[in-house]
Amino acid sequence: MPKIAKKFAAASALVDRNKRYAIAEGFQLLKKTVDARATKFDQTVDVAINLGVDPKHADQMVRGAVVLPHGTGATVRVAVFAKGEKATEAEGAGADVVGGDDLAKRIEGGFLDFDTVIATPDMMGVVGRLGKVLGPRGLMPNPKVGTVTMDVKKAVSDAKGGKVEFRAEKAGIVHVKMGKSSFPAEKLEANFNTLVDLVMKLKPATAKGVYLKGIAVSTTMGPGIKLDTTEILARHR
Repeated sequence: MPKIAKKFAAASALVDRNKRYAIAEGFQLLKKTVDARATKFDQTVDVAINLGVDPKHADQMVRGAVVLPHGTGATVRVAVFAKGEKATEAEGAGADVVGGDDLAKRIEGGFLDFDTVIATPDMMGVVGRLGKVLGPRGLMPNPKVGTVTMDVKKAVSDAKGGKVEFRAEKAGIVHVKMGKSSFPAEKLEANFNTLVDLVMKLKPATAKGVYLKGIAVSTTMGPGIKLDTTEILARHR
């Protein structure tokens, strides 16, 4: 058996696939699977939230953004479409690239060295023509997640500080990167609770039946760990 396969088998052996772990227990177990794999890089920790919604219907789309209390552990490159005073504000807040028509032309020419795009409302006419480039990559600014705003200072600060955006996919599953495997279990748990609490508050009024159907967490190269939803549901009765 290859070395990589042996490490995955060792990590998987720690997880009972038929069990749904309490949140704190689940993140302690996740840390043990990381130790079992002993990879040379800091793996990303992902959460998959299975919701009882049908995103094909606009009134059942679950979408939002939240600043994780302990960040994501990733370096985020921010592009801002703004001019004048707002451009200066964005630069002062730490934006990696700021511009207007000039930035749009660079992107049309293939420049994509950024992870998040923020725009002031008056620049959306310029940004709009980039829809075919930014849209498929999930980079199109949107007021619903705070990336179309006049408060560019806060938007840049949030993006740099651990803001994550999410939306339900076709099957009603929300996937989010919520930290790194080097984070203490307690910090991962805090990030998780902040994210999940917002997802629960965004329950569409038209969603019928069970809303929170299941949750699993995993690392980039580790096994999935199913979590018990009882604690979450108790907080949102």
